[in-house]
Amino acid sequence: MEFNIKEHSWIAKMAAKKLRCSAVAIVIGRTVHLHNVRGEQFLRQQKWVKHELCHVRQFQEHGRYVFIFKYLWETLRHGYQNNKYEVEARAAEEI
Repeated sequence: MEFNIKEHSWIAKMAAKKLRCSAVAIVIGRTVHLHNVRGEQFLRQQKWVKHELCHVRQFQEHGRYVFIFKYLWETLRHGYQNNKYEVEARAAEEI
């Protein structure tokens, strides 16, 4: 699966503040945006890579704007941890 990595992303920095995490990866389209982690460090963490690649696939399946809407709607209805797209991505970590 093709994807890009963007280090020092302001998008990931905003997500880190919202999630109260020091290191964050967030996917937009086919780009994994990173905050407080280098690309090499991210790529060495197989479970984390699998998780984010699941989100890349979700973007491909639903389309950029539709997926963002569905993801946000799921988060509002069920919370971040119970968002079905996050549940699927956590399951992908074990494959």
